[in-house]
Amino acid sequence: MRSLALVVLALLLAGCAARRPAPVVDRLPVEVPLPVEVAKAPPAPEKPVPTHAVRRGETLVGIALQYGLDYRELAAWNGITNPNVLSVGQVLVVAAPAGSGPLAVPITTPLASPGAPIEARPMLNTPGAKVEPRGQKVPYTDRALAQFGSSDAVTAAVSPPPLASETPAPVREPDKPAGTDREEVDWMWPAKGKVLSPFSETSKGMDIAGRKGAPVLAASSGRVVYAGSGLRGYGKLIIIKHNNTWLSAYAHNDNILVKEQQDVRKGQKIAEMGQTDADQVKLHFEVRREGKPVDPAKILPAM
Repeated sequence: MRSLALVVLALLLAGCAARRPAPVVDRLPVEVPLPVEVAKAPPAPEKPVPTHAVRRGETLVGIALQYGLDYRELAAWNGITNPNVLSVGQVLVVAAPAGSGPLAVPITTPLASPGAPIEARPMLNTPGAKVEPRGQKVPYTDRALAQFGSSDAVTAAVSPPPLASETPAPVREPDKPAGTDREEVDWMWPAKGKVLSPFSETSKGMDIAGRKGAPVLAASSGRVVYAGSGLRGYGKLIIIKHNNTWLSAYAHNDNILVKEQQDVRKGQKIAEMGQTDADQVKLHFEVRREGKPVDPAKILPAM
């Protein structure tokens, strides 16, 4: 038994000697990558609103014509209530301000000749509009005198109308754009006659000869944005806005047959030829693309 125990002990010692220690591995902590923030592109800078500094002798109509605008829009954007009064050096915004809607206070009276003041009246129920109470006139009778002598009648006469109204006031629809939204315009000659003077950078248009009273036609469909004699050197002038790109102007007329804000169709008679502010009977015709003069001969059909 003693020998057997010695043998077992020897085997155990041999097994322990044969075992090797487990290798030691250095394990570093696993690094979890943090989310990478993508740099956002900076917002595009807002385009500055174009402006125009008024020079001596300029008028609101003339400035509007330079930029292909309706002078009413120009007046509304700049808070001008008297379109006949401008100051030299006055800076005007010549594009619609961001977020601007329809004209809140349109000028309803045609622009007068230079020097004649004109004011745009605010529409009813608009901020700043001054509303005065109106008296009621009734025929004189003993009965009417007795009614106005009573306290109830006096109270009723001076009491303001109730604020609530059963019938809502009609909402004014925004002005629809003139002509078409497309840039293309179907042109025609505005008068029959010989071309006296072709287009030049100085004249900004062409002169067409004719007799006094001859019809002047709309060269294309659109809306009349000006009709009057408020632009020096043009006489009785008509400006038609065909879309947001094109305008046409008709000067030196003897008689104007259309009104501002009137829609006209191509070929419609809009005036009679004359020589207002000119040395002879003629039609001065201009075409402007975004306010810049364009040679009418390049866009009008062959005669």
